[in-house]
Amino acid sequence: MPNDETPVKTTAAIPKLAIPALSLAAFGSAISLRVTDPLLPRLAQEFGISLGNVSYVITAFSIAYGISQLFFGPVGDRFGKYFVVACACVACALTSLLCALAPNYPLLLIARFMAGATAAAIIPLSMAWIGDVVPYDERQPVLAQFLIGQIVGISAGVLFGGLAADYFSWRVPFFGISSCFVLISITLFSYNRRLPAYALTKHRAEGAVVSRMVNEFKQVLSTPWARVVLFTVFLEGGFLYGAFAFIATHLHHVHNLSLTNAASLVMLFGLGGLLYASTSRRLVRDLGEKGLARWGCVVIAASFLTIGLAPAWWWAIPGCFAAGLGFYMLHNTLQINATQMAPERRGAAVSTFASCFYMGQSVGVGIAGLMVGFLGTTTVICIGAIGVLLTGLNFSRLRAARN
Repeated sequence: MPNDETPVKTTAAIPKLAIPALSLAAFGSAISLRVTDPLLPRLAQEFGISLGNVSYVITAFSIAYGISQLFFGPVGDRFGKYFVVACACVACALTSLLCALAPNYPLLLIARFMAGATAAAIIPLSMAWIGDVVPYDERQPVLAQFLIGQIVGISAGVLFGGLAADYFSWRVPFFGISSCFVLISITLFSYNRRLPAYALTKHRAEGAVVSRMVNEFKQVLSTPWARVVLFTVFLEGGFLYGAFAFIATHLHHVHNLSLTNAASLVMLFGLGGLLYASTSRRLVRDLGEKGLARWGCVVIAASFLTIGLAPAWWWAIPGCFAAGLGFYMLHNTLQINATQMAPERRGAAVSTFASCFYMGQSVGVGIAGLMVGFLGTTTVICIGAIGVLLTGLNFSRLRAARN
């Protein structure tokens, strides 16, 4: 266990459903992020623009999500992470409703940007709060259980988007997401009132928010290992999601699957993630952090190459499933390192980590959107596979050298 670990107080019990409630919030955030992936062809048709241009609905969300991390980290440290997550869910309900009501593409882009900004607090502050109240030795499996919400949300978002594209209006999923966030926010506010004091005000920061942001991020970035983790997760987000965002479109265009069927295959990514969540204790014990990073990137690369190069659609069944397993092997390892980059300012550290991840996604999807019109989805997916492989192998090497 790292020497700089801040002791976790356990004088009062955390309500048993407090962490599952955060997992529900992560579920809503993940649906909001991934629901537009299978909607891209329909949105392009609806607004009369190219597939590459319409992919900016993903980029806008990711850019806002990444930038807003830098704000919510210190805010969570100052006002209480759990409380800020609950407030963010209220805001997510409103911005999702704006997406559903958008009358044209420019206003949809603005609404998606706002949706990304409001969702930015949920997952990183939830992770940071778990880091505050769960001892380090128990944190990997607890985070894996928390991430079940995100995993299922990714799958549900892709499925709901595909069903809406084929059978309903593209607006329907956003109405559903808004309703979901209303219920989640009520649940979180209820549990926030029942948390023990140490779980409400960990590392309360003093002074102006902006000045605290600057100082705290300087502290995080002053650590060499933090810079390694942040750069790695930026590349992971760019290469992986630059490819992932176009998998449903690839299956639709290349193999002539309906968007619903294509989205159903992409859902298997989430099942692979669930397998990781259910076996995380054993995988951590047997492989260690460097082994999880190394084999995770290998599995992702092999899966993406299978999906991109396969002559038949059914190869995407094992491909999407294995990609989900590999992603959570790699990404959860990076997340654990993020919780220890600056224990005394864990909210700011984890938010910086999430910011880099989603800024990487925005750059990756943006570049992939420009490339897909010229090179096609197959090439974009293969480039993503190679990029993730090199990124993960390099991190595994550096992690081994650090021991």
